[in-house]
Amino acid sequence: MSSPADHGIVQFCSPFDVSTTIGKIRAALDAHGITVFALIDFSGDASRAGLSMPAEQMLIFGNPKGGTPLMQQEPRAGLDLPLKALVWDDGEGASWIACNAPEYIIARHGLSEALAANLAGPIALLKQIAAEPSA
Repeated sequence: MSSPADHGIVQFCSPFDVSTTIGKIRAALDAHGITVFALIDFSGDASRAGLSMPAEQMLIFGNPKGGTPLMQQEPRAGLDLPLKALVWDDGEGASWIACNAPEYIIARHGLSEALAANLAGPIALLKQIAAEPSA
């Protein structure tokens, strides 16, 4: 899914704008019982500070049943949990979704390879949204 050259980041082009992409991710997470803990609107915050940037938002989400076993094995895994999905407008008409690759998190914290399955579900949801046809 990722390689050393991409620094453990996977990304997908979204067929939707940033706001719509975030909404679709949030709905998919909710539908699968994954808690959304926070939405950070980087571009909105920039605007409120008198700065400008293309649309960029991040969802922070997780499920204790998935993340707790990782932190039980290695407490520092909490540095990468809960999971995050960053969505941004590239300024050239495309929106992108990025997140940490499960194998990156597993390798970074020296976790059992079997625990990668605990992180795979949300990544699959992000891929599904990127693969949806736009209206």
